[in-house]
Amino acid sequence: MTSLPFTQVDAFADRPFTGNPAAVMPLDRWLDDATLQAIAAENNLSETAFTVATPDDPEADYDLRWFTPAVEVKLCGHATLASGHVLMQGDAVRFRTRHAGILGVTRDGEGYALSLPAWTMTPRPLPDLAAGLGGAPLESQWRDGGYSLFLFPDEAAVRALTPDFAALRALGDVMLIATAPGANSDIVSRVFVPGGGVDEDPVTGSAHCLLTPFWAERLGRTTISAVQASARGGRLGCLLDGDRVVLTGKCRTVIEGRFLL
Repeated sequence: MTSLPFTQVDAFADRPFTGNPAAVMPLDRWLDDATLQAIAAENNLSETAFTVATPDDPEADYDLRWFTPAVEVKLCGHATLASGHVLMQGDAVRFRTRHAGILGVTRDGEGYALSLPAWTMTPRPLPDLAAGLGGAPLESQWRDGGYSLFLFPDEAAVRALTPDFAALRALGDVMLIATAPGANSDIVSRVFVPGGGVDEDPVTGSAHCLLTPFWAERLGRTTISAVQASARGGRLGCLLDGDRVVLTGKCRTVIEGRFLL
């Protein structure tokens, strides 16, 4: 029997039971992909982060991969923040990823700052996705790789959405971001990834790689306060810094244990 340590962390959370839960599992070496996927399915969280230390890498302290219960993903912000919370020894930690390059987490007061790539989008009609999402979006945008964004007139419209998850699941592994000006924050959003095994994600760091440039252009400034209006809810600070997005938030450890294989 193999015993692996794991920590479950609520990321972008001011208190336990809010934000987005992620499992963080440091490994001595990489397990085969089927086992990693099975562990993530067993955890049944939006993402499980797996890390392996890289003592001989001058650019990064750990290799990092993320899995939903159904698939491996190319970028996950909240599980990276959670990994920093678990693994940081000093004031910073660096992760090498397969598709998003080097990601850094640093201390920021009582929380952390996470540096991610800034991603721009292109306006495009997305009628099938819009129909599955519901509501009446004012515009839609697309980024290759499976990212879609829908602008709504106000926060109430975003909160009222009741997507057809079965219809969206049939359209493949696409992230749908619904956003609007916020009532008590600069912006509000909800994020759905039914094709990736997560009907609604509680708080999505990677979505804010897209939301931050999108809203910075419209608001005419680079600093934005954000709320993700899921049932759990979460708050993020967003800064557009050249070709990077810096997200700030807090983490709370809620479970520590061993995973037995």
